[in-house]
Amino acid sequence: MTEGGRIRVAMVHGPGPADRDGVGDYVERLVGALGEAGIEAVRVPVGSPGARSLRHWLPATLDAARRVRRLRPDVVHVQFAPSAYRFSGLPGLLPPLLPSGAPLVTTLHEYGWWAAPGWVPGPVWRPLERARLWDRETGRLVPASALVVVTNASHARQVRSRVGTAPVEVPLAPNVVDHGGGRQARVRVRDTLGMGRDDPLLAFFGFVHPVKGVRQLVEALPALRAARPRLRLLVVGGFTSQALPEAEARAFRAELGALAARHGVADAVTFTGHLPAARVSDLLHAADVGVLPFTAGVTTKSGALLTMLAHGLPTAVTVPDEPDPGLPLAEAVAVIGARRDPAAIADAVGPLLSDPGARRRLGVAARRLAARHSWSRVASAHRALYETLAGPGRPLDRRDA
Repeated sequence: MTEGGRIRVAMVHGPGPADRDGVGDYVERLVGALGEAGIEAVRVPVGSPGARSLRHWLPATLDAARRVRRLRPDVVHVQFAPSAYRFSGLPGLLPPLLPSGAPLVTTLHEYGWWAAPGWVPGPVWRPLERARLWDRETGRLVPASALVVVTNASHARQVRSRVGTAPVEVPLAPNVVDHGGGRQARVRVRDTLGMGRDDPLLAFFGFVHPVKGVRQLVEALPALRAARPRLRLLVVGGFTSQALPEAEARAFRAELGALAARHGVADAVTFTGHLPAARVSDLLHAADVGVLPFTAGVTTKSGALLTMLAHGLPTAVTVPDEPDPGLPLAEAVAVIGARRDPAAIADAVGPLLSDPGARRRLGVAARRLAARHSWSRVASAHRALYETLAGPGRPLDRRDA
């Protein structure tokens, strides 16, 4: 432990910066929140952005392990998502390289759909996973962890099914907290956009990627504008990410621009790119309705959704095949009746724009739900985990006596 008895955590994560990687953004916010909760979390990135080759990831993994050992942490906490490590399985080799006296915690941000190598049949993995020898997605990380953390119930079920242990669920928190702009932000943003106070404004927020349904959202605009000619759409977020490298991001941005022009709504769509948090907060305060038409559906493991809810923004979402019990449909969000369907988006959003009372009710319920997903709660949950493993009176403390 550090002087004063503070627990020191080596926070191991992928190389993606916060403005291009959801896990990178999560780590940045978590480390800050832990500091306020009295935990010293030291970031240890593995690798460098854009790296893909075996020749990069092997030395990067070895170097990260060396840096962790030099820190002499009380706990090692690995943040795992395959995309964060450019789908390299090598970070899964970290556990035997880490200091033996520090318990390992692994947080799974993505789970249940990937394997390394992918050509190995599922039945081959199962006995290895049940014996806690190897996990098809994380290598030795999950089997060697003293605690596994997940952010949602779906991942928890996957972990229990594979390795037979119960993970700890710590829900996500908003990507962007409410900066308090309120009505002033609404007026300011609308003046900048050349909009009237009552002109309808939609907002999408998050990394812009083909699976987010932005194509269908743009295609829904002609039907929505037929009754509301002054309607505008803000697409708030960057295109380049760990999941969409720069060249592909440029191509997708151009595709969406051409799509908007083809549908005659180019003047109604504003692509903001990546913005500082305070500016994002202002734009969400200015919007009337949020729209997240993800092609796989939306759950509370979406930081973008939690951000909209934290701003009290009534939001319409698509529903996944396996609905999220933590997201009360039609109470905290409006439901888009079908995925990949522009008409369904228009059918859900149009009535919401026409009903101020419904928007107010959803906004109140949204804030109530978001209050259960604060960063202070996330930090408190992590502190409790760390204290269980390395707090006062635990065997690890004797090395500092």
